[in-house]
Amino acid sequence: MHLAYPAVLSALLFCTGLYGVLARRNAILVLMSVELMLNAVNLNLVAFDVWLSKAAEETLHSGQALTLFTIAIAAAEIGIGLAIVLAVHRNRGTSDIDKLRDTAERHDTDGPDHDALPAGETEKAEATA
Repeated sequence: MHLAYPAVLSALLFCTGLYGVLARRNAILVLMSVELMLNAVNLNLVAFDVWLSKAAEETLHSGQALTLFTIAIAAAEIGIGLAIVLAVHRNRGTSDIDKLRDTAERHDTDGPDHDALPAGETEKAEATA
């Protein structure tokens, strides 16, 4: 098989995953899109490893070893990511990324006000009132 076929398939998978990361609002679908991108990278690693081993007559297979390492990292990432998404969904009731970002950026209304008087002047104002 020629190298162009897996490279084109890998590019299509990566672009599909990139679109999913940028366009989706659901956190689980974003995680699935990241996995799709990682699988595209793995396909490239294996395809180029086979192509380079035929050209150089080398039996090291470092691309395949790196693919196994990437699969292990991806499994850990999806396990931790899914646990975080489920915990957030239980606490807030949604896994919509825009709504989660809005709740995280909410300003504190109980904090100090910029227009407030210093501590000594507030005591004077209370005493005269």
